[in-house]
Amino acid sequence: MKKFLLFSLMALVSCAPGGWTSAEQKLINDVSAGPVMRVLTVDDPSDSLVLRSLCSDIDVKALKAPEFALLAERMLATVTSPEQDGVGIAGPQVGVLRRVVAVQRFDKDGEPFEVYPNIRITAMRGEFEPGPEGCLSVPGRRGQVLRSRDIDISYTSPLSMQDTTERVQGFTAVIFQHECDHLDGILYIDKLDLQ
Repeated sequence: MKKFLLFSLMALVSCAPGGWTSAEQKLINDVSAGPVMRVLTVDDPSDSLVLRSLCSDIDVKALKAPEFALLAERMLATVTSPEQDGVGIAGPQVGVLRRVVAVQRFDKDGEPFEVYPNIRITAMRGEFEPGPEGCLSVPGRRGQVLRSRDIDISYTSPLSMQDTTERVQGFTAVIFQHECDHLDGILYIDKLDLQ
């Protein structure tokens, strides 16, 4: 019960606008167990509460703070760790209720992982197509989800601090949709194609 209340409080405090909250700072800066962060799962009721919460934007002050750089580094370490071996991860999956995702860009040379703060999908084009999905926060399950293969994303560039829009296609577009859903408290299991 105590753990449930702590996560409830963290979820509420984490949605506050502005700089990083003390709870977020503590979570981001706690590298005592190494760079990899704990991934929240639906198997834990307290984790589910966080995973089903809406995320808030990260203001420029927080983007320029050392916590953002460390969070980005730790999210990348987590999603690429041998235990996870994912293609994307979102803030709430590591307990941070901010609009930030890390996505592997299969549409770019070298297939790099990149971090996108304040991300939103602003357009979807074409027919939705079914495809297999899984999730680090829903262990041991997979399913078919209908997704667009041609989208536009907008985000704040961590380098210029300017709003940026980009067109993304193919499998990478699917990853972005999956991760952006997390920022709105939606899991892929909510969208399973039951046909």
